[in-house]
Amino acid sequence: MKEFVVIHDYLVSEAVVGDWDGEEEIVAEHINEFYHTMYDLAEDDIETEILEQLLALIWDAWIGQEALPDIESADIYEWCRHVLDNREQHLQREDY
Repeated sequence: MKEFVVIHDYLVSEAVVGDWDGEEEIVAEHINEFYHTMYDLAEDDIETEILEQLLALIWDAWIGQEALPDIESADIYEWCRHVLDNREQHLQREDY
């Protein structure tokens, strides 16, 4: 269930994102926007484990992407929507 996931446990600061040539603040904001968007788009009755895996996927997929400082909110929304709609392709679970 979505309510058992504390989104604030996932949010990052600019100190955590590494060196982005002075763009650490915007990178942290974009990563956090990914987290908030994924959480907001997830259905209320999503399994807690599934949502946690989807949220963890954000860091793994995006922290090394050069486009991260320049990504638009619409692109963040579309990526999160795509991942939620196709979660079986993105998650490692035996029962899928």
